[in-house]
Amino acid sequence: DIFVDITTPKFAAQAIKKMAEIGWKPLHLLNNVSSSIGSVMQPAGYENGQDIISAAYLKDVADPQWVNDPGMKEFLGFLEKDFPEGNKLDGSVIVGYGVAQTLVQVLKQCGDNLTRENVMKQAASLKNFRTEVLLPGVMINTGPDDFAPISQLQLQRFKGEKWELFGDVISADAGG
Repeated sequence: DIFVDITTPKFAAQAIKKMAEIGWKPLHLLNNVSSSIGSVMQPAGYENGQDIISAAYLKDVADPQWVNDPGMKEFLGFLEKDFPEGNKLDGSVIVGYGVAQTLVQVLKQCGDNLTRENVMKQAASLKNFRTEVLLPGVMINTGPDDFAPISQLQLQRFKGEKWELFGDVISADAGG
């Protein structure tokens, strides 16, 4: 059996709990938007989420491999200073941080021309930009006909109380 779970966090947590209640153990593929430890895996019960497979493009604050990572230290420093009530295990918090860093880059590219037209042009002109919370090998690229900034992911499997990355970064870009 395979369960392809494409849902929002609340319903992903409910599905994980229900599967455990009824003893159904398929290969569980979970979309990235619902892979947050703080808003999905923890409420669903860590024991219920074992071996679920998802994909990531951001570093996971729960993963000890990033404990000395400069980008993760910067993120955690931001939380401590500017958002102490933020749940570092909630994936939407690190997403928001990365998105804000990307917006700063767009505004830098705008220079003094902060018209809507130029902001949109610069947002569609990001080339190999990286925030320091992206996984190694993941880049942000946009173009006049390509508004999806991230097209690379790495697979991950839930083990214990965290996600473990496996395999190489995979890309949806042509030739990537």
